[in-house]
Amino acid sequence: MKNILVVVDMQNDFITGALGTPEAVSVVPRVRRKLEDFDGDVIFTRDTHGEDYLSTQEGRNLPVPHCIRGSEGWQIAPALSEFAQNVVEKPGFGSVELAERLRREHLREPIGSVTLVGLCTDICVISNAMLLKAFLPEVPVLVDAACCAGVTPERHRGALAAMQACQIAVKNG
Repeated sequence: MKNILVVVDMQNDFITGALGTPEAVSVVPRVRRKLEDFDGDVIFTRDTHGEDYLSTQEGRNLPVPHCIRGSEGWQIAPALSEFAQNVVEKPGFGSVELAERLRREHLREPIGSVTLVGLCTDICVISNAMLLKAFLPEVPVLVDAACCAGVTPERHRGALAAMQACQIAVKNG
């Protein structure tokens, strides 16, 4: 069985750009170590918006243009980009494409576990974890809390608690 590591939205705009936070900056070295040590397949997600972002539902609710296709903020963080050979673009919080793809892969070759790391715990990490749990109900879905950051530390902790309530294992390291 193979294991999968999903690296969620480790993009410049979420780290040092338009929506960056000190907590996001602090997880980059831990995510890099996780990537260096991980034995299995790695998939990155990339939040992707168009120039019309502000006219979308997300843009109306979060009027901060970010991760505009092709911009510097859209790029994977330089410290991690060498590992981003397998990238799934997503126009919203969760990726149904990723969940469907892993379900198809699981039918061909069983997946032992799916681990998620990245940003933001309380938005995109939880959205993708819940989708993966729904599409792969018998595959352990794990979140490495030390390699995630939320919009705020409080929201990070709240998202971790919500995922645990849904039988997503939360690890720290």
